[in-house]
Amino acid sequence: MNSASSPVRWGILGPGNIAKAFAGGVAHSRTGRLAAIATRNPGRPGLAEAFPGARVVEGYEALLRDPDIDAVYIAMPHPSHAQWAIRAAEAGKHVLCEKPMGLTAFEAEAMIHAARKAGTFLGEAFMYRLHPQTLKLVELVRSGVIGEVRMIKSSFGFAMPGFMPEHRLYSNELAGGGILDVGGYPVSMARLIAGAAAGQLFLEPDKVRGTAHLGKSGVDEWASALLRFPNGIVAEVSCSISLNQDNVLRIFGTTGRIEVADFWYAGGKEGGTGKISIIRPGNGSEIVEVAESGWLYAFEVDAAGDAILAGKQEFAWPGMGWADSIGNLTVLDKWRAAVRLEYDVEKTERRVNTISGRKLGPNGTAIPKRRIPGLARPASVLALGFEDFRTFSSGSILLDAFYEAGGNLFDTAFVYGAGKTEALLGDWLKNRGVRETSVVIGKGAHTPLCYPDVIGKQLTQSLDRLKTDYVDIYFMHRDNPDVPVGEFVDAMDAEVKAGRIRGPFGGSNWTRERMDEAIAYADRNGKQRPGALSNNFSLAEMLEPIWPGCVTSSSDEWKAWLTARQMPNFAWSSQGRGFFTDRAGRDKRKNEELVRVWYSDRNFGRRDRAVELAARLGKSPIHVALAYVLAQPFPSIPLIGPRTLGELDDSLRALDISLSPDDLKWLDGVK
Repeated sequence: MNSASSPVRWGILGPGNIAKAFAGGVAHSRTGRLAAIATRNPGRPGLAEAFPGARVVEGYEALLRDPDIDAVYIAMPHPSHAQWAIRAAEAGKHVLCEKPMGLTAFEAEAMIHAARKAGTFLGEAFMYRLHPQTLKLVELVRSGVIGEVRMIKSSFGFAMPGFMPEHRLYSNELAGGGILDVGGYPVSMARLIAGAAAGQLFLEPDKVRGTAHLGKSGVDEWASALLRFPNGIVAEVSCSISLNQDNVLRIFGTTGRIEVADFWYAGGKEGGTGKISIIRPGNGSEIVEVAESGWLYAFEVDAAGDAILAGKQEFAWPGMGWADSIGNLTVLDKWRAAVRLEYDVEKTERRVNTISGRKLGPNGTAIPKRRIPGLARPASVLALGFEDFRTFSSGSILLDAFYEAGGNLFDTAFVYGAGKTEALLGDWLKNRGVRETSVVIGKGAHTPLCYPDVIGKQLTQSLDRLKTDYVDIYFMHRDNPDVPVGEFVDAMDAEVKAGRIRGPFGGSNWTRERMDEAIAYADRNGKQRPGALSNNFSLAEMLEPIWPGCVTSSSDEWKAWLTARQMPNFAWSSQGRGFFTDRAGRDKRKNEELVRVWYSDRNFGRRDRAVELAARLGKSPIHVALAYVLAQPFPSIPLIGPRTLGELDDSLRALDISLSPDDLKWLDGVK
C-alpha cells in the first residue's frame, strides 16, 4: 500500500456501464486515482475514451498481480463477485464490490472471511448510503418529524424495451432479474429506516414474505415482498425489470409521512439538489433540500478510500458494513426462497469449483485424523454437521473448506431437513469425487418411528439421497425400550452383512444399560456388537434433555463406563450450545434453554475454570470446552456445526490446545 498521503490506486475488474460510472466517481474523488482497467478483451473499442488515463490490462489475474494497484472495484456480473473478491483479498488487494456483494449471504460471508484473514478492506457498493441525503433522511426520522414510524413503502422498477435473452438482466446464467439487481435498494433502505426508528444503525426483519413473476428465462421480472420488523414496522418493497414503477420512498408515521423520489440517485449522478418531502395532513408540508456538488459515486470512492487509508476493513456507517451487507442478502435469500428462484449457476451440476473458482484441493492436515475401531479408513478428529443448509451453493462452501482443512467425517441423519441434508451431502460427495476418502455417519429410526423394521427402509432412502451404496457408521437416532434390544441388533447386523453398513453401528441417545445388553446379546448370538455411541458429551453436564429422548454421557459414571469400554462417542452439543460463550452467565437468564439445560453451580464452576484456562492460553472458553472433549481417555469425536467459514476456523483453534489428564480433572473440579 502506498503512503496515507498518496491516493488509493484503483483498478477495475470488468469494463461495463457501472464501471464507467465508478470511474467518473474516482475522477471526482479526493482519495482515489484510477490506475488500470482489466478486461479479457483489451482490444475492445472505446476503452481509452471510457477510462481516460487508465492502463488497459489483459486478464483479471494480471491486475491482481500488479504491485501498482492498491484496491479493485468489481464491476462484473453477479456470479463473478465472490470468486474475484476472494482472489483479490488473497492477493492483498482491497475490494469495493458492486452490489449484491454475493449471490447469497453465504457467499458474502465467504468473501468477508477472506478479507478478514487478509487484513484487507471489503465493501458493498450501495452508493446512496454514503451520500449526505441518506444521513439527513435518517436524522429526520430520528427527530420524530413524522412521529413514530409505522410503515415503509419503496420500489425500484423499470421496463426494459422488451424480452432480451442476451441481456444480463434476463440471463439466468448471469443471475439476472430484479431481486438481486435492484431489489437490494428498497430492502437496504427499509432496514436502515426501521433501524433509525429503533435507535439502531439498521434493523433486521423477523418475517419476510415474497412473491414474483418468473419470466421466460426463469428470472424474476417483477417481484414484491413484505418485511415485518421487531418494532412493529411493516415494509412493502418491490422491484422490476419489465415494469415501470413510481420509485418513490414513502415513510409513514403517526403524524405524517416522508417521500423521496429515486433515493438511490440522491441529487444526481454528477451532483445537484436532492429533495425530501415532509407531508403532514392538515398541518402543511415542507421540502428539505440537500444541495451537494459532489458526484454520487465519488462518495463511495472516498468512504472506501478513507477506510483503506485508516487501516479499516469495512465501511463506516451509514455505509454498509459487513453485518449490514449480510443482513441485506439474508432478506434477498428469503425473498428468492419464497418464489423458488434458484439460478442455474447455483445448481449442483454447475457448481463444480469452490467459491474461489478453483477445483477442490486435497484433503489437508490442519484437522488431524485418528483410527476408530471398526472403520476402514482414518477419520478426522472433528465431524461436520450442517443441517442448517438447504442449497448446494450454500452448503458446498463449508463442505469444501472443511475437506481442504483435513476434515473427512460428515454427520447426517434421515430426519435432518426432511432429507435435504443427506441429499446435499450426496450431491457434494459425487460432484467433488470424494466418497471413497470420506467417512459418512448415517442415523435413522428416530421417534416416533423407532422400530427395527424401519431401519432398513430408512437406510434405503438415505443411501439413495447420499448417492452411495453404504454408510461408514450408523446410529439408531433414538432408543425404544419397549422393543427387545436384540431385535435392533439383528436389524443393524443384517445391514452389515448386506454391506450397507461398513463400519461400527450403535445408538444415539442410548443408555449404558441398553448398550451393555445389546453388546451381550450380540456376543451370545454371533452378531456384530454395537461399537459406537452418539450421545451428548460436554464439559458442562446436561441437567435435563434438550429434546425428548436425549441422553447425556457427561456424568462421572458415564466417563468411567466409556473409558472402561473404550467406546467411541460422537458427541453432539459438545460445546454446551453457547454455555461457554457470552450468551451465558450467572446473571443472564433470558435464554430459557441455557438456563433449563445447563445452569448449575457445578457447571458454572467448570465454566469459570474454562475461562481462566482460556485466558492463560490466549484462547476462548469455547475452545477449551472443545479441547476437553477431544482429550478424553476414550475415543471422543465432537460433532461441530459451524454456519460460516469464520465459525469453522474458530472451532479449529481448539486443536492447538493439548490437555493432560490433570487438566481434565481440574476442569471437572476433581481435587
